[in-house]
Amino acid sequence: MSGILEMDQEKGAPPAKQKRGRSAPKIRALFNRSRLREEIAALHAGCTSSDEKRNEVVALLRQALADGRALARQNLEAKGSGLACASQIAHIEDELFHAIHAYVTTYVHKPPHARAARLAIAAVGGYGRATLAPGSDIDILFLLPDSNPAEREWNERVVQAILYLLWDLRQKVGYSTRLLSECLEQAREDMTVRTALLEARFLLGNKKLFETMRRRFDDEIVSGTAPEFVSAKLEEREARISRAGRSRFLVEPNVKEGKGGLRDLNTLFWIAKYVYRVRTPAELVGAGLFSRSEYRLFYRCEEFLWRVRCHLHFLTGHAEERLSFDVQPMIADRLGYSTRGGLAQVERFMRHYFLIAKDVGDLTAIVCAALEERQAKPSAMLDRFAGPHLPREQAAIMGSFAIETNRVTVSSPDVFERDPINLIRLFWLADRNGLAIHPDAKRLVTQSLKRIDSKVRQNREANRLFLEILTSRNTPEIVLRLMNEAGVLGRFIEPFGRILALMQFNMYHHYTVDEHLLRAVGHLADIENHRRLDDHPFASHVMASVGNRRALYLALFLHDIGKGREEDHSLAGIEVARKLCPRLGLSEAETETVAWLIENHLVMSDTAQRRDLSDRRTIETFARCVQTLERLKMLFLLTICDIRAVGPGVWNNWKGELLRTLYWETEVVLTGGHSAMKRKGRIEKAKAELRRALSGWSEADFAAYAVRLPNAYWLKVDLPHQILHARLLNMSEIEMVGPLTHTLTDAQRGVTELTVIAPDHPNLLSTIAGACAASAANIVDAQVFTTTDSMALDTITISRAFDFDEDELRRASRIALSIERALSGQISMRDIMVAKSEASPSKGRGATFKVHPEVSIDNSLSSRFTVIEVSGLDRTGLLYDLTRILSKANLNIGSAHIVTFGERVVDVFYVTDLHGAKITTAARQTAVRRQILGAFSPAPIVTDASSFSGKVA
Repeated sequence: MSGILEMDQEKGAPPAKQKRGRSAPKIRALFNRSRLREEIAALHAGCTSSDEKRNEVVALLRQALADGRALARQNLEAKGSGLACASQIAHIEDELFHAIHAYVTTYVHKPPHARAARLAIAAVGGYGRATLAPGSDIDILFLLPDSNPAEREWNERVVQAILYLLWDLRQKVGYSTRLLSECLEQAREDMTVRTALLEARFLLGNKKLFETMRRRFDDEIVSGTAPEFVSAKLEEREARISRAGRSRFLVEPNVKEGKGGLRDLNTLFWIAKYVYRVRTPAELVGAGLFSRSEYRLFYRCEEFLWRVRCHLHFLTGHAEERLSFDVQPMIADRLGYSTRGGLAQVERFMRHYFLIAKDVGDLTAIVCAALEERQAKPSAMLDRFAGPHLPREQAAIMGSFAIETNRVTVSSPDVFERDPINLIRLFWLADRNGLAIHPDAKRLVTQSLKRIDSKVRQNREANRLFLEILTSRNTPEIVLRLMNEAGVLGRFIEPFGRILALMQFNMYHHYTVDEHLLRAVGHLADIENHRRLDDHPFASHVMASVGNRRALYLALFLHDIGKGREEDHSLAGIEVARKLCPRLGLSEAETETVAWLIENHLVMSDTAQRRDLSDRRTIETFARCVQTLERLKMLFLLTICDIRAVGPGVWNNWKGELLRTLYWETEVVLTGGHSAMKRKGRIEKAKAELRRALSGWSEADFAAYAVRLPNAYWLKVDLPHQILHARLLNMSEIEMVGPLTHTLTDAQRGVTELTVIAPDHPNLLSTIAGACAASAANIVDAQVFTTTDSMALDTITISRAFDFDEDELRRASRIALSIERALSGQISMRDIMVAKSEASPSKGRGATFKVHPEVSIDNSLSSRFTVIEVSGLDRTGLLYDLTRILSKANLNIGSAHIVTFGERVVDVFYVTDLHGAKITTAARQTAVRRQILGAFSPAPIVTDASSFSGKVA
């Protein structure tokens, strides 16, 4: 288990010294039922009608509630315990219920007689555990006795009066009112009801009735149904995690519902409580489920997650469960983290969070192991392609291991003590045979991690086994993840331990660094084994011809290993590679290849997305960097896997087309071929594919259409977009009364594409960008072309705003209409910018993310153009401002390349002056740079109405 690393704040007292659920003395003094009853009685002294005083009672209770919660918040923010805060809020609600019930039965609905059968009121759900987050619902069961109609009517009136008071107090109440028989029947049929009753806690009223219900629930519902309950809860967990995101290392995790969050601890305890019939987590030790150290870990995880959740609710003012970027720095500050060792304050906090999430996963594995002791589970395998039988050549090491229910496990408790190399062999066996690892073996591994010392790390056999796992043709990602979760990977490869659970505080990377690296390795294995043949047919072809696959796998595994340090992560990664590669058995030449790939792992992505690939200088510069065809192949594959592993929706066909074009263009230069011929062949192939797709077109029509498009178009645009553009441009030929637009949603990428066809003119791109800004649409990508007959064909990609396609398409249609009206002159750009909405997807980023703006002006990257590269914090309207600035500087835009990396934008413009010359004078470059940097200040969007002097291609 990972334990707790680098904590700045106090851990809190261990369970033996700190009683769960106790309330602070000040809370008890301020908010207790006796005091509230006395104050309510004083309000009614001498009053003949309770109705006259109801509003005063509500005001009294509301103020007491506010004071109590304010004190709970004060205690928490004074470095208090999260569990204590949750217990204090539950205590406030307990006392409130007692006071309200006493008020209702004393002044509103008095009992019909002294011995009237009273109802029982019980807390269920999270409230039943006597812990409540500040914004949580209060779940209540009103249990009615089987009494005569008059008494039942009185109980129902009492329930109604209590609820009305709670609602007047603005309480979020989830309630059910049931007879005992109804309660049991619904628990039998509904697993959610059964789970709620499992945690029912008596509050007040008829205690005998409540105890009868709990006894019958245990005897009639729980007894003999443990397998059914466990199966249902585990299936429910899988569905919940799928909704929240399967990885526990998502960089904006859900504290309650996400993998490794509080709900996982709840599920773990529900299962243990149902199967072992315990009442409190502490009893799990006596039941033999946890050791004392494991229970202490359970407590630390629960305490930390409750502390984070309570801060989160108080900060946001509602039941927010997602730990979003904007609140992470504030919570890190409240918990006392500081910047240290190359990690920012917020990154250290989030690393601690993910280590806790990992520990929760370890505890879940322990419970699964215990359940296996009670009943055999179905066979578990790493994937459906593997077989369960061990080959003969592995018999020599099987004395230390065994196969149990198709899982690899240890043959004796001292297997790692006798030979620590077995800590690596266990995972090697799992990979070679496609078998899962038994939870008992995992538990023993986590208890034996200290045996992985420098002697084991230098052992030739251990390093050979690890390299075979990493470069396996089976499922290396799965086995490496098992090693990581068990703690073996970080102990055996120490630099990997440094980036364990390390987050990058930006909106681009969806996962922690270690998760990103493991996913990248998995993508490469999928490409090699043709599991992504539909997505990457060419990449699979290239992979088959790579001469040194183990150098490629190792470079991919290490490409971000240097993150979290003060120096550049690529340079730090090179140092790691030069020490680790020889240890793993790589030659000096292989080591240098790995180091080169790590140093240059961003070069191909940057070149493909930020440079004009139709410019000969771009290809020559990249070819000089790569130098050999083998390096080109490896860098191409590494780049694909790196982008795919960033997060869902980051990879798309557009990026794939750019990377393939760069590969092909560079391949020609490196092999000494004739670029024009090779390029011509690819262009003709692209035209032939489109011709086959447009089967209804005549040869003459297609030939006339094909010559309208520049060569760069055929090299950069994929076939689906080519088909769309052909149909749109054909429509423009038939009838072009104004600009033509088309909208297309992409839910997977979380974006919407706007295609614009219009007569080209100097301020076209700026007008489109301004219209998007006016509609609060944030541009994250752009692809611009001009046909030979001066028609602009621009594809603008904007951030998606709605979950449902119908809503998003309506929004996109409004944006497209705004573009059409602006381009046709129906409204002026000044008017459209005045109408700009303040509601923007990027609003508030400046307070959360700090991105220092940079502007570079380079005349060496192109033989014809000056290349202006702008990077900084993205916002709605930024592209409009930048293009207006270039226009006012009398610069022609030859091509624009718009790339967004989360909150950071990188816009590249190929420009000339009005005479077609580069911008060479230092004074003019300085003036342009100063104006562009001004676009990142808080100043308003540029609204000068002067016309463009540049041309947008």
